Amino acid sequence: MERVSSSFGELIIEGPVPPERLAGYRLHKDLDAFRRPAEQHEALVEIAGLPEGRIVVARLDELIVGYVTFHYPDELERWSEGGMDDLIELGAVEVANDYRSLGLGKRMIRCAFAGGQLENAIVYTTEYYWHWDLEQSGLNVWEYRSMMEKLMKTVDMVWYATDDPEICSHPANCLMVRIGREVPMESIEQFDRVRFRQRFMY
Repeated sequence: MERVSSSFGELIIEGPVPPERLAGYRLHKDLDAFRRPAEQHEALVEIAGLPEGRIVVARLDELIVGYVTFHYPDELERWSEGGMDDLIELGAVEVANDYRSLGLGKRMIRCAFAGGQLENAIVYTTEYYWHWDLEQSGLNVWEYRSMMEKLMKTVDMVWYATDDPEICSHPANCLMVRIGREVPMESIEQFDRVRFRQRFMY
């Protein structure tokens, strides 16, 4: 847990938050990038209840003003094809508009990796420009991409190549990955096969 002083009051960064505690919080009205706040709140509680699910939040008292999600890849996506139990997706990072200058995204992601929590996992994130809040941020796609790369690099995530069609569909899209120190070589090799499907088709 980390406490952050701000003009709004003291913010708390914490996680992973158990589902029963998460259910008692409420979501800021601006956290609507993926679905309506009430529906997103339900989704966060559901993810927190999964065996591999992890939710890190930034909150002002009971009000969640930012969150980060970790979960297994969606079964409809390529990343689930390897059937890996040590491959975790860093899914959504969202911070309410008024709180974006406080470095909460960086703080939440650092909280998720603190104390060696994810050293036994390959954590990846897929960055798609159509998910980015270009209008509100005032950034162009390349500036936003640079911002997201810097954010992920705070926990040593690095750019990885892939032949995934969605990522390859626009040059600003990217795959970033962090391989934990305790991940076995066979998992790394399996992940390589998932990243480059074409390379292994003969």
